[in-house]
Amino acid sequence: MVLNGQELFFEEHGQGLPVVLLHGYPLDHTIWKPVVNGLKEQARLIVPDLRGHGASFVPEGDWSIRDMAEDVRLLLDRLEVERAVIVGHSMGGYVALSFAHAYPQRLAGLGLVASQAAADTTERRQARYIQIEEARRRGVRAVTDAMATKLTARPALAEALKLLMAKMSLQGLMASLKAMAERPDATPWLGDLDVPAVVIAGLTDSIIPIERGQTMAQLLPRGWLVQIENAGHMPMLEASEEVCEALRQLLDACRTPAVSGD
Repeated sequence: MVLNGQELFFEEHGQGLPVVLLHGYPLDHTIWKPVVNGLKEQARLIVPDLRGHGASFVPEGDWSIRDMAEDVRLLLDRLEVERAVIVGHSMGGYVALSFAHAYPQRLAGLGLVASQAAADTTERRQARYIQIEEARRRGVRAVTDAMATKLTARPALAEALKLLMAKMSLQGLMASLKAMAERPDATPWLGDLDVPAVVIAGLTDSIIPIERGQTMAQLLPRGWLVQIENAGHMPMLEASEEVCEALRQLLDACRTPAVSGD
């Protein structure tokens, strides 16, 4: 689909309540395949490649997480979707939160998978800038190969993820790293998101501590936490049925009118 003269790749599966599945960095829509297979009979699943990733366009220069959220809004406009459940993994969670903040009236529910609301620490931000320079000097795989064992402790999955991440363009990788490094802290306004929200966290995630998920679930007015044992940063691939069940609960909550406390 063409957005602002550029091509954003996406797939659609199923019918019913619209659900947008946003992948993390430096991955693409294919990480959601087990979830799509598990939920396509219960919802309309919209699964894009975010800008700079997969088969989608790679703009020149820098962009922000907010720009990526705007791409999602434009996609929903083109599909004539008024409100949707937005589910984001890792960087996709940052995009989902940015969308929720900018367009709360378009948000039917929120899913955050192996993600966080907090901005980067000074150390983490600096590490991303170092990765940008490392990729510029030595290429994409100098950065992505080292990521694989951080994403998962499962050797076969790590090797598959290496191959997927190696497809990332240099421009897409560098601009995405910079966008993540400079994203704002979403924590102060989590309490304004009055929609059903599930936080899904792997207990062995070595990238985002479980405490970040616990904090988000506590701050979201209608949020709850699903902790998954034996899953790291890729729970949709490491424990897909548990992720599907958590998202089914989210969809059920989105279909059930909120009970007023007045």
